[in-house]
Amino acid sequence: MKFSIMRSLDTKQYPSLIGQSVEDLESLSIALGQPSFRGRQLFDWIYRKKVDDFTKMTDLPKSLQEKLKVYSLHPLKILNTNSSSSKKTQKYLLTTKKGMTIESVLMRKKNRATICLSTQVGCAVDCSFCATAKMGFVKNLSVGEIIDQYFQLERLSDTKITNVVFMGMGEPFLNYKNSIAAAKLLNHEKGINLGARRITISTAGIIGKIKKFTKEKHPFRLAISLNGSNHDQRLKIMPITKNQTFQNLLEAIKVYTNQSRKRITIEYVLIEGINNSKKDSLKLIEILSQIKCKLNVIPYNEIDSVYKRPSEEGIHVFLNPFKNAPFPVTVRWSKGQDIDAGCGQLATNINEQYR
Repeated sequence: MKFSIMRSLDTKQYPSLIGQSVEDLESLSIALGQPSFRGRQLFDWIYRKKVDDFTKMTDLPKSLQEKLKVYSLHPLKILNTNSSSSKKTQKYLLTTKKGMTIESVLMRKKNRATICLSTQVGCAVDCSFCATAKMGFVKNLSVGEIIDQYFQLERLSDTKITNVVFMGMGEPFLNYKNSIAAAKLLNHEKGINLGARRITISTAGIIGKIKKFTKEKHPFRLAISLNGSNHDQRLKIMPITKNQTFQNLLEAIKVYTNQSRKRITIEYVLIEGINNSKKDSLKLIEILSQIKCKLNVIPYNEIDSVYKRPSEEGIHVFLNPFKNAPFPVTVRWSKGQDIDAGCGQLATNINEQYR
């Protein structure tokens, strides 16, 4: 990042400041003829105080304020907002500087306000039940484009943001470096200072990156989209299972929980006629009893596809065997389905990406 900022000074292609680390901003300050501590002051104004106007950064000299005016703070702009009928969920359409669009979601439940962040434009994983997959893969979002979703949505929220989940458009572990850097900025004690336990990164099961995440001992919560009780079943709806096998994924999960001593969240999208039988329930109990985990069952949010959501009765038939399971089981009754803001429903019109 230091090199990119220095190069931008030469080419006049100025980066957005949201997304830059303390070290990046220190380097920028030096390049602008200021001592490095000015970068730390700038970091404080941007991330902790969340001030958008350079002229209101009162402990920065006016000469520096003037030089900073060529920089933009935000790499994203909000184009549209859509609220659910309950008013507890809002979906936001945002655009990058190059005109590509992404969606983010703000969800409220009791004293919790959670932002669902996107990490890519489109997605390369190609899960057949997911709307984002229909877009294909367009690009990885930058650190700034990921974390600016937090800034943009927090500014419009009437309640404090308590949780962040990397579960929007895209596969976070196929944009690993930027996703981790964004999580670190959210967690930075001299910045936003959101607790690591309140930041969850979800992956469809990129085994190499799960191992990397384990080795690097990141403090953030980890969630895995399992969505099947065996290899062949998962392969039908998640093509990555061909190379990221069911058994190898389970082994990577076990290593993570053993080494981190943290509970992992197993996400399970419940689809009628695919993975919702009592046999599946019993198999999951057998598999997950060996893992320190929580099972999060997500009744399928329908999109324009061949898949269907189980009936209410069918959902309860699937859940009944878990009454005596040795691990916690929750049901995510997704909010905002009426505005396509539920899990797996985020997508933008690919024909509008390059307007």
